Formats: sequence, structure tokens, C-alpha cells
Amino acid sequence: MRIVIAEDDSLLREGLALLLRAESLDVVATTSNPEDFLVSVGEHRPDVAIVDVRMPPTHTDEGIVAAVEARKRQPGLAVLVLSAYVEQAFATDLLASGSARLGYLLKERVGRVQEFLDALHRVAGGGTAIDPEVVAQLLAQNRPDTRLSRLTPREHDVLALMAEGLGNTAIAERLVVTEGAVSKHIRSIFAKLDLAPDDQADRRVTAVLHYLEGGRR
Repeated sequence: MRIVIAEDDSLLREGLALLLRAESLDVVATTSNPEDFLVSVGEHRPDVAIVDVRMPPTHTDEGIVAAVEARKRQPGLAVLVLSAYVEQAFATDLLASGSARLGYLLKERVGRVQEFLDALHRVAGGGTAIDPEVVAQLLAQNRPDTRLSRLTPREHDVLALMAEGLGNTAIAERLVVTEGAVSKHIRSIFAKLDLAPDDQADRRVTAVLHYLEGGRR
């Protein structure tokens, strides 16, 4: 796995590089600003980019803008975004696009090495990884969707793990149930959220959006 890191905090940038290289991952470039990041992506054609949301010069959304541009230049590039805070607009837009190979983690998650590495590999493998704290904070900020009240406690558990980007197998392992039970819960969730049985992947994304946004469509 070839990785480019874009992070303006030198300690975190070099710490990430050391961590990933210790895991025998190929960090081909580390950069501190959006311009050098895009140059590195063009030169090295990485499999994954790890990008800070807030970068110079204004420390607002330069990292996100650069990540979007990098994916335009290299379609299929996996991007794992790191943020010190919950950036609600980006987190929900990430899921609304239905795009694979994208992740959103709070920086504190890097210190939980195995969780961070699991998220990195999930994104590189074509999945989505959303920090559970991001999920929790988004829920706290939004009003409840009355349809969510139809769900059982176990269905809420399943939907929360879906929001983190976990697939059925991982959900089954986390809840210590069978994959068949997880599939049954998901079908029930779709029905209770009034999601028509059209495309399975689209329904999954829509269900997660209901969960994160409290039904504000």
C-alpha cells in the first residue's frame, strides 16, 4: 500500500509516517501544505492519501479541497481525512455521495493504533470508515427522526455500526451475533425507515444519513 500524508503539524506528520512504516506500509511522501500534496499525488500515484482537514494558508477547508482535487486527478484514490473537530458538513456530504474509499477520523483516533490501522485498511479496500465519535456528535447536534423511534435497541446498535462504515461481517463480530441475524436486522431497518427495496447499497447509505441527520432531508 503506497501512502501520501498531508498534515501541517510536523510531529503528527512524522509520527504517522513512523507508525505506518513500522507496519511495513510504503509512505512515499509526507507534505505540509495542499500544493505539495497535489504534486506528490501526481508524482507517486499512491493508493491512499491521509489528509488533514485544516491546512495552510487559512486552516479552514484547504485539506478537503485538495483531497477532492486529488481524486479528480486520480480517480479511485482512497482518502482518509483526519480532523481535530467534527466538521459536520463534510461528514454528511461524505456519506451522501455514496462514494467508496473514503474515511473520516478524529485525530485522537490515531493514538488507538489498531483502530486507526483497521480504518486505513478498510478505506484502502474500497470501504468507508467514519469515526464513532463523529457519529455520536452528529447525533447530539440533530433532532430525532420519528422513524428512528420505530427501531429496536438492537437495530439501533446495527445502524450505529453501519454509520461507522462496518460491513455485515464486522457488525456481526462486534455484536457477537451471526451474519444472518445482522442481515435480518438490516432488512427490518430498511422497512421501518420506509426505504423501498431498490438498490441495496443506496438504501444502506440513505439509512445511515437518516441516522446521522435526524431525518432532515
